[in-house]
Amino acid sequence: MSQIILTQTDTTVGFLSQNSKNLYEIKSRSATKPFIKVYSNFKSFLESGNRVSNSNKKLVRRAKKTTFIVKNRAFRVAATTLNSQILRDSSWHYSTSANKSNESFNREFCESKADIIIEDVNGLVEKSSSALIKINRNKRIKLR
Repeated sequence: MSQIILTQTDTTVGFLSQNSKNLYEIKSRSATKPFIKVYSNFKSFLESGNRVSNSNKKLVRRAKKTTFIVKNRAFRVAATTLNSQILRDSSWHYSTSANKSNESFNREFCESKADIIIEDVNGLVEKSSSALIKINRNKRIKLR
């Protein structure tokens, strides 16, 4: 069973796990709404069998705080800024904001659901979510 990690992500406070079923249970979220898959670097993204058109590779590789949708799969490339061996050991995680669906951050709720809490001196701070861009070979559509 994959553990649920509560941590500050590159955008906001988030739950991370390699088991999406655990995240669906915590969030009380519809199973038809997929989670973002966050890769630690662009190389890990490619090694997982993913592809991006040549015209979009530079965009994806250099983007900060941006989630991309390609062929109805959402992903983000975001290196961890925290000094955590747990996060460094994994090349990817499913990611979602740390809250119940459609609610704001509640630390007590999040701590009760997490198996591991990774926090630095700045604590856990709810910030804005990532930009969301749908890309294909010919065009880009900014959704958020």
